[in-house]
Amino acid sequence: MNSFLDDFKNAWNRPNNALPQIIIINVIVFVFLVLLSLFSRAAGIGSIASFIIEQFQLPSRFSEFILRPWTLITYSFAHSTSGLMHILFNMLYLYWFGKLIVEYLGNQKLINLYVLGALTGGLMYLVVYNTVPGLTNEYARMVGASGAVYAITIAAATLLPNYTFYLMFLGPVKIKYIALFVLLSSLIGLQGHNVGGNVAHFGGAIMGYVYIKQLQQGNDWGLWIGGVMKFFKSFFVRQERIKVSHKRSNTRRRNTSNSTTSANSGSTATNIADQAEIDRILDKISQSGYESLNKEEKQKLFNASKKD
Repeated sequence: MNSFLDDFKNAWNRPNNALPQIIIINVIVFVFLVLLSLFSRAAGIGSIASFIIEQFQLPSRFSEFILRPWTLITYSFAHSTSGLMHILFNMLYLYWFGKLIVEYLGNQKLINLYVLGALTGGLMYLVVYNTVPGLTNEYARMVGASGAVYAITIAAATLLPNYTFYLMFLGPVKIKYIALFVLLSSLIGLQGHNVGGNVAHFGGAIMGYVYIKQLQQGNDWGLWIGGVMKFFKSFFVRQERIKVSHKRSNTRRRNTSNSTTSANSGSTATNIADQAEIDRILDKISQSGYESLNKEEKQKLFNASKKD
């Protein structure tokens, strides 16, 4: 048991580890909900279990959603407990395409896409269910990471359209065609019983495409997400106290201040130049694909992804 916990802690605490952490959270929530459902049936406490499960489900009615607004995020970490296929395919797509986002854009961009995809997919689900005639269903609930996963999938295909996956029985396939296939599947699914889920897919997909296009223009729509994360982390992570010495002479202070100002100015200029170069490389990828980059450009993009 201790060995299992140690392996779990090591997997969780590794640096630059957003992708495994998101997958781990999804798996933990899934196992928790499965065990809760089984235990509630055996113990005859179905009402308590239903109340807990509802906190992860996004309701279709606005009046009910207003009472549980956190479900706009929690639904994207929960999955159907009636089988494994729902969570299995979501986590596989998340792993495959999420690795590309982390490699070329960094961990924070992956988190941004996941959260923005979940929010957009959930909001589109709410809007459609409450405005389109014939779809109103007061008992409808939505769970699943599909909206967030579609955002990451389409974002990767927008950033690296000609990147190739080697699929069993099919061989090399460019990810832009995989993205097109999943979108067509959701389009066909609009005729079935899971209309709300497929609407959320398109919401996430639209966000993934727009996010990358805006990022290539220098606009990161997910900056606020990093700020929110830092705010909450500040309550749990102790900040090191900075020691300040006041025994310097006035002349030394002026010299130090001038040196610091010069260093900061040089650092700022360097950062602006680096960002401009990364934006140029991303534009080149969007227009001609990742394969068009030379060795130096690939290295610059790789180094930039490690800074996030």
